[in-house]
Amino acid sequence: IEGLTQAGRWALALGDTREAVGCFRKALLLSGATASPQLRRVCAFNLGAAYVETGKPKKGLEFLLQSQPSEAENEEHLGDLYFNVRAAHEGLRDFPKALEHFGKASCRDGTAQAGSRAGTRVQMGCCYLGMREPARAARCFLDAARCYALAASPEAAAVALSRASGSMLQSRQFRVAEITGVLAQCRSLCESIPDAALRGKLYDDIGLGYSQLHVFSLAAESFEQALALCGGEPDRRREAALLQNLGAAHNALCSFGTALGWHRRAAALHGALGNRRVQGQCFSNLAYACGRLRSHEAAAENYLHALQAFRDAGDVQGQWQACEGLGAACFHLGDPQKAIRHYKEAL
Repeated sequence: IEGLTQAGRWALALGDTREAVGCFRKALLLSGATASPQLRRVCAFNLGAAYVETGKPKKGLEFLLQSQPSEAENEEHLGDLYFNVRAAHEGLRDFPKALEHFGKASCRDGTAQAGSRAGTRVQMGCCYLGMREPARAARCFLDAARCYALAASPEAAAVALSRASGSMLQSRQFRVAEITGVLAQCRSLCESIPDAALRGKLYDDIGLGYSQLHVFSLAAESFEQALALCGGEPDRRREAALLQNLGAAHNALCSFGTALGWHRRAAALHGALGNRRVQGQCFSNLAYACGRLRSHEAAAENYLHALQAFRDAGDVQGQWQACEGLGAACFHLGDPQKAIRHYKEAL
């Protein structure tokens, strides 16, 4: 049993969950022939935890519940048990039960370090999001950020603040000033994060948060900071999205001349990636900027590109918007017949 248990733990450490489940299952079968109920519970716990790790929470919960120890047994095993039972309930989308086990674990972990408490608050926040209670989730993420700051973990604190701001926006129970304050804290922490990929992801999230709040100057600044950090990524989809968001932010700021460059780069990259629907959105945004600059021929041309892209993608709403834009561009070009035709297509 000891040898199988050790082999199972090694397999888990190496990511071989199938091998781990096999070893723990054999150990549990052998434990049935012993006179030690405690040993059987330990083996059941190991097998249940391995099933949770493999993405089979229902199966895992069955064995974890068999492993519940008596009050006389050590506290460390109880903490591990509550952690894994909680993970199983989360996997089963039974978030109230998961939160109940968070409470049990917290009661037994009164001397936990700040980092450990922060991790618990993050997991509780995830449960509240699963229960569609974003306001409670936001408060958990904010508590986690404070704990991570005490534990001198700026990266984790910044991530928690980013998740808090997203939950605050989703809940609509927080004032704009509160959300912008959280975003500002997250931005200030980003400066001390050495991991460029994480820093870029956080700046992107911050930009999206500012965009939702219509603070487009800070959104554009954040997107530019994120763009400068994603150049080495093999997957260029984030770069394409950032270019698109930058163009949209500058459109909102009425800095249409600046927006043109971002729109063109976004359309070209989305086209290279085969994202025809999103490329159509970029062409529409580009056409709108051209129209506001009174370059109506360029606007009409880009609305035509957008229309074709939306047709290729089967996006009916996009086609309607492109036809409407084409009608407006043709009207400004002094061609009412074409304008009427495109407006009829939109109808």
